[in-house]
Amino acid sequence: MIGAAMLLGTTSCSDFLDQSSPSEVDKDFVLSGETSLRATLNGIYENWRSYGLSHGNGTFYNMIVSSSDTELQPEGYSAQINRWLMSYFWGYSTEDVNGAWGTEAVNPDGNGSFDSTWNNFYDLIGKCNAIIQAFEAREDYEALLNGPVTALTQIYGEAIAMRATCYFELIRHYGDCAFLTVQGEEPDGLTNRDYVAEYILNDLKKVIPVMYRSGESTIINKSMFNRTYAEGLVGRICLWMGGYQTRRTDLGDNFYTLADGTVLSFTKVSENASRKCFYGRRNDWRSLYEIAEKYLGDAYQIHGDVVFQSSDPRSGDRQYGNPFQYVFQQMMVGYEVDNTYADESVYEVPETNANGNSERPYAFGRPSEGGGSDNYPCKSYSQARLSPMYYYGDFDPEDMRRDVTCVVTGSTGQGAEQLINFKKGSRTTGGIPLNKWDENRMTLPWTVKQRQSGINNPFMRFSDIMLMLAEVRAALHGDGDATARSVYTEVRARAFGSAAKAKVDEQISKWGSLERAVIEERKFEFGGEGSRRWDLIRANLLETTVPAFWSASTQMINDLRTKGYHEFENGNVISNYVWTKLVDAKSLYGYRLTTQCPADKQNDPVLYPGWRGQNDDWASVGQKNNAKAAGPTAGDKTNLAIKGLFTFIDPDGAEAAALEADGYTKQPWGIDIANNENQYNRFVFAGFKQNDPPVYMLMMGPNTIKNSNGKFTNGYGFRNN
Repeated sequence: MIGAAMLLGTTSCSDFLDQSSPSEVDKDFVLSGETSLRATLNGIYENWRSYGLSHGNGTFYNMIVSSSDTELQPEGYSAQINRWLMSYFWGYSTEDVNGAWGTEAVNPDGNGSFDSTWNNFYDLIGKCNAIIQAFEAREDYEALLNGPVTALTQIYGEAIAMRATCYFELIRHYGDCAFLTVQGEEPDGLTNRDYVAEYILNDLKKVIPVMYRSGESTIINKSMFNRTYAEGLVGRICLWMGGYQTRRTDLGDNFYTLADGTVLSFTKVSENASRKCFYGRRNDWRSLYEIAEKYLGDAYQIHGDVVFQSSDPRSGDRQYGNPFQYVFQQMMVGYEVDNTYADESVYEVPETNANGNSERPYAFGRPSEGGGSDNYPCKSYSQARLSPMYYYGDFDPEDMRRDVTCVVTGSTGQGAEQLINFKKGSRTTGGIPLNKWDENRMTLPWTVKQRQSGINNPFMRFSDIMLMLAEVRAALHGDGDATARSVYTEVRARAFGSAAKAKVDEQISKWGSLERAVIEERKFEFGGEGSRRWDLIRANLLETTVPAFWSASTQMINDLRTKGYHEFENGNVISNYVWTKLVDAKSLYGYRLTTQCPADKQNDPVLYPGWRGQNDDWASVGQKNNAKAAGPTAGDKTNLAIKGLFTFIDPDGAEAAALEADGYTKQPWGIDIANNENQYNRFVFAGFKQNDPPVYMLMMGPNTIKNSNGKFTNGYGFRNN
């Protein structure tokens, strides 16, 4: 194990491609057995976890999770300009730089995540290459690959899946990239993304038969890349590569080829001659979708201990019956019950308490104004915020995913609820936060220090495999495909309680096709999980979605200014003000932490909207953690009653006066959106222009460019100096 760690500790000679890998594989490592290879792979997993990259810090935090018509940046434009630029297609506001386009104005030195994301992915790739080369150098390699699944073939499959994941994310983040599969080699330049995708797809096809599904072996669980994950990854790669992308035209007419030299042709949507790029789709996209259909279909049919959570097994003193809610409740275990995973998870990035930078829920969950330690709960920043139009207008009020995804209250940090306002900022400012992870709900919350919750990062859920399968089958076979319709119905029906309430026919009619309806369903199934941005790009939906977003937000803001409220088509109303007061929920209901709101209690200002409140007994939690500060005790007012959240109350009327006489306080709500119009409207997608290729990728960082001796250059209009 020590030898394996030392082997991976050496660094390649390249100073513009940080690939931590040995220059050669020694004989002992080639012949090493399961124990040393597993130890080496575990070290790679730890790097993958700690780097964050696609699931935690870095670009996922800065750009992916807050950058669509659904997910918005919490802090203001001027306060976090680098995040806004990356998120919304590099658009500067004219007030800032006289209308200069973002890629022309931004210096690559301005954001360290350009280099760190690039380098950390290649660090992981280099370490995977060591394991892969060692395995492929074995004399019994062919026999192992053509034999039954073993501990050794599983390790090989995991290394292949890790490398494929890294290259896939590089393609999505940067477009064309350096491609290395041999330790110590130096790249001559960028490799076209289609060649890279073809290579990693063939790799995955090769190892999938010799990998375990989760639950098929005691040595494999959902914290490791398993066969079902690898099959789902094939689907992700094919959907991305078969979709619309922005590509360079400055690298030669025949740059985009397959391994056999076939030059790819494209259907172009838009082109920009000055920035030397076009936006379009491969003409052979069906062949990629056919690959996805096979592997996603296999994963859907046989998937080990991964299940689609179609029922809610909970019972007790609260209203339950929401299986989507249960999916995320399963993720919020405490440190006393570690090494457990949600039934629906295909792969979770494992976290443990007291291990720094656990980003859920600190960055991607319900916020708290608590301090850094011994608070209830400790500070949660909450980078993942949801658009008010998504919460009020897009969600059907009967969709049980809404209150799991979105919440209007956070925590004070002393065991009470607090309204989140729409002023730009963090914690209990910044707009509607993501609600899927909340330390209040943990089995045993870790109150000792912030950012150490131990909640895992879900990287692939089974509903993703299902909706990808439904999408590719609908694209290939049309609206009449029985499997596509059945799988889509299964996911949507869970959210509404039945297929009849899900109104599948109406949804398909509304969106014009089953394929489009499935893509839109992802908006609600994966809200706040970073899917929507990629879906809009690959499905060529920006041209219609962005103008619709601007138009709808303009109408909402105009109504808030002129009438004091805005009514959406679904009947929901957002108003300039709401009224709140703290109540003793423990005495009223017997508990503080609410679940699904009962159907006959939607007028209850404490129970509706649901899935909020506070931990039932923070005081006992504090005692177990030996906390220095005491939590709330019996009789304390901890839960927020809210009036006027979905209906208009005239601030000068009798109802408002009666509420204030009853102890309610008028709070600013929609008026903060109107007062920050640019932040909720014009600056969102500021770099998008119709009939112009969207630039959604990252630029390569200054060290990569400067030290490559001319081998690498930025495209799409990005600067190189």
